[in-house]
Amino acid sequence: MPIKPTADFSHFDALDIRVGRIVKVEEAQTKKPTWRMTIDFGGDIGTKVSCGAYRHYTKEDLIGRQVLAVVNFAPRKMGPEISEVLTLGVPGEQGATIYVTPQQEVELGAALF
Repeated sequence: MPIKPTADFSHFDALDIRVGRIVKVEEAQTKKPTWRMTIDFGGDIGTKVSCGAYRHYTKEDLIGRQVLAVVNFAPRKMGPEISEVLTLGVPGEQGATIYVTPQQEVELGAALF
């Protein structure tokens, strides 16, 4: 991936990136194989739905894991599904999406800075 143009810090500062725990995983009704994950962010945010291509993980591997997600994007329609937050990931081997997670357990709703 090419390097993107320089962004002003205010662009990053506008993003609300929080830690949540995946509490439920279901098959999403999308064209590509996708999980519909319910993520608990605790406190004022509560639970939100995220549809993501984390299919090399089993449902059991995902449930209980902490992940980082952008919680202040507008909901996005993915086929008949609505994804309320963007769970962050990076490309792994053979294009598999690897979710971004804290190195140790942290409080739900903790903000990335």
